Amino acid sequence: MKAIRRFSVRPVLPEPLRPLSDLAHNLRWSWHPETRELFRGADPDGWGASGGDPVRTLGTLSARRLEELAHDRDFLERLSAAAGDLREYLTEPRWYQRAEGELPAAVAYFSPEFGITAALPQYSGGLGILAGDHLKAASDLGVPLIGVGLLYRHGYFRQSLSRDGWQQEHYPVLDPNELPLEPLREPDGATVRVDLRLPGGRTLRAHVWQARVGRVPLLLLDSDVEENAPRERDVTDRLYGGGSEHRLLQEMLLGIGGVRAVRAYCRVTGHPAPEVFHTNEGHAGFLGLERIREMSGKGVPFDTALEAVRAGTVFTTHTPVPMLRHRPLRPRSGRPPSRRRRRVAGGGRGAGAAAGHRDLPRRRPGAVQHGRDGPSARPARQRRLHAARLGQPGDVRRAVAGLRRRRGAHHLHHQRCARPHLDRRRDAGAARRRPTVPGCGRSAAPCASSSCTRCGGACAPPGGSAAPRTPNSAGSTASWTRTCSPSASPAASRPTSG
Repeated sequence: MKAIRRFSVRPVLPEPLRPLSDLAHNLRWSWHPETRELFRGADPDGWGASGGDPVRTLGTLSARRLEELAHDRDFLERLSAAAGDLREYLTEPRWYQRAEGELPAAVAYFSPEFGITAALPQYSGGLGILAGDHLKAASDLGVPLIGVGLLYRHGYFRQSLSRDGWQQEHYPVLDPNELPLEPLREPDGATVRVDLRLPGGRTLRAHVWQARVGRVPLLLLDSDVEENAPRERDVTDRLYGGGSEHRLLQEMLLGIGGVRAVRAYCRVTGHPAPEVFHTNEGHAGFLGLERIREMSGKGVPFDTALEAVRAGTVFTTHTPVPMLRHRPLRPRSGRPPSRRRRRVAGGGRGAGAAAGHRDLPRRRPGAVQHGRDGPSARPARQRRLHAARLGQPGDVRRAVAGLRRRRGAHHLHHQRCARPHLDRRRDAGAARRRPTVPGCGRSAAPCASSSCTRCGGACAPPGGSAAPRTPNSAGSTASWTRTCSPSASPAASRPTSG
């Protein structure tokens, strides 16, 4: 049964304990051990039951325990020291204020998730942890940063295993009034709201909540507004949930609505307007369109607005690797890449097993293969045939297709290994490239035949065609080679190193 309305009950703190509220609602405690120990000492059992959440810990304190803490001299001294330390942290000049040179007045940082603490579950993995650490570092350095994100009412799911071993997802129901958040309000007390016009005459409305991450404000947009239709009300229900249209609405709210939320925050609080807009991944890409619209509304030509927005926009990604599903490969010939070639470009199944294995022959101009190291040396069909003759496993053939050869060694993960098998391939390649001798009727390689019409078998190595191969001092093998010529004689035979 769905609740009609939720009520959050907060205790009234005695006057000596009022600083506890400020300490609990500033997320600096998430990386400040002294503040965490203060709340742990107030109620050890409640601290453990709340998962280390100061706001929930205060909500579970009984009136009797609050009265005891209000008369505990040792606790009050620790509370006064922690409150004074936070006050000094928020007001004193830091690195950014003492830095020389012309720096931006403010920076807006957009991200779909922020992993600051488990008490504010608005993240799922590495992208959110990166964004949360970015805010914490900016706070410690004094950077005038404004974080912008979305407030997900169900956050990210929690996993568990059933008795049969199947994964089960559980989406928690989050109430902003029970989180370390407070609504952003106009001077008259009204909640700040941003509106986006959608196709079909629809309107997407969102309230703005504020979290304090040390010195950095974090603005979170919430579409769970009574004025919204049910479809628009669920835009910020889950992190990375829904279909493509749902994700598109989330990115529009983050990009377009985020810029408008920043403008409202600067207008209400007097914070300097951002000069740089930083997007963590491309989820907030619509912010560029919104900024161009703002400048165009002031009479700035589109081309000028485009260049100005481009100069003041920063994009970063936390996983800079090629993604084939987002950008398919296209060879220079215009034909779609083969399945094997796509697997080579993506690393293949045996990429990790290629270290210390054989490399392919020397590259030749004109051959094209789109892999991680650029165009390769041989056409795909010739590479496959040559690798098959060498007896390489299929996975290794795919993995080493893009490796480079240098002086008898190949490079993979900065490793070098000797390759005595190169002599066999070099000899075979030389035999294919050597011109045919007129009158001999066969390749200029050692014919090893006493019936040769040109040399009478003089080009054969001593002992016949089965010439022995022995390792030389360099680690390669020695072979007998001779070019059929009228002056060939057995005495002229000499061993040469391949």
